[in-house]
Amino acid sequence: QVQLVESGGGLVQPGGSLTLSCAASGSILRPYVMGWFRQAPGKQRELVAHITSGGSTNYADSVKGRFTISRDNAKNTVYLQMNSLKSEDTAIYHCNTVPLRRSYWGQGTQVTVSS
Repeated sequence: QVQLVESGGGLVQPGGSLTLSCAASGSILRPYVMGWFRQAPGKQRELVAHITSGGSTNYADSVKGRFTISRDNAKNTVYLQMNSLKSEDTAIYHCNTVPLRRSYWGQGTQVTVSS
């Protein structure tokens, strides 16, 4: 059974930075495309970034140039570096495979961008 545990969220002022981590247990992440998803209240879930097993990345237009996804296969962990945060980045962030596997869904981590 794969378990994904997200961490690193919090309250940050506009323009600030946060780094999210997603640690996996129960299986290795190496073969999978991994992504960071977010969902704000009243909005649809959005895939903000994903990374292939080989390290190729892709980003939603809303975060391009501000967010960086990376992975450390040895640590079985995926990261999301978020810079120049905006109020519209406020959401619960989850990591998962792409396409997502509902059985892997974790608790997520809350990111709140507010002054």
